This record gives sequence, structure tokens and C-alpha cells, in this order.
Amino acid sequence: MSEGSKAEVAVGAAVLAIAAGFLIYAAQVTGLGPSGGAYELRAQFRSIEGVRAGTDVRIAGVKVGTVTSTSLDPQSFMAEARFTVREGVEIPEDSIVMISSEGLLGGNFVEISPGGSLEVLPPGAEVEDTQGSVGLISLLMKFVGGDKKEDGQ
Repeated sequence: MSEGSKAEVAVGAAVLAIAAGFLIYAAQVTGLGPSGGAYELRAQFRSIEGVRAGTDVRIAGVKVGTVTSTSLDPQSFMAEARFTVREGVEIPEDSIVMISSEGLLGGNFVEISPGGSLEVLPPGAEVEDTQGSVGLISLLMKFVGGDKKEDGQ
């Protein structure tokens, strides 16, 4: 091998190593990589509009996990979300899980509002108390249409 081709191989190997490092970093930051040190919970909602795999799970605005999958329960016709919570964050069994919005034009995320129970949810458990997402259009229609009872009609 000539000196020039050895240099080309070395530069190519360095570029591939850097690209692999960026991919690993991106997978960890977005939560799409392996979720070591986390346990899974599930919850059923009337609507999980705007939530998909990779959506943040937060407590008090701090990311503590990621939605891993969404599906439809064919018996109840409820949407089911499975999500991970990082190890060390214990969720009380009377907690509320709701779909929240980051703002008028922001995306949705799963918010956990911890309860006061001393019993915690074990891995694989289902959170019973949930609140689904509210569609922006339906919210605007309620605002624009007003409540006829308040007008005295």
C-alpha cells in the first residue's frame, strides 16, 4: 500500500468513527436508544392526540422518561401508551398521568402528577387515573361559541 492510500484509509476510518459517535449521542439525547436503567409503565386514555413513540414523559417539567409505544385497545377502544420512567424515580400508585401541551403551538408531552400514596407502582403496572389530550379546535369552538347557560338562555 502506498503512503497516500494509507492516509485515505485512516481519514475514512476517522470519519466513520465520528459519524457513529454522533448517531449514538443523538439516540441517547432523543431517547430512542436503549433505555438502560428504566422501567416501563402503561396508561389508557380517551385521546392521545399528538403523542407518539419518543414523546417526553415529565414530572414538574423535568424529563423522567419517554413514550415507547402507542396502540388501540380493541375491547375498550381506548388509546394505550407505554412509557419508561428512569430508575430511581418512584411513581406513587395514586398519581395522575395526563397529556399536556407546551403551549398554543407547542407539541404534547405526557405529564405525571405524583400522588401522596406511600405505595409505588411496580414495573409494568398500569396507571389508573388518566386525562387525555384536548384538541385545539374543540377548545377554540367552546371559547368562540360560549356557553348558552351563562347568557341566560
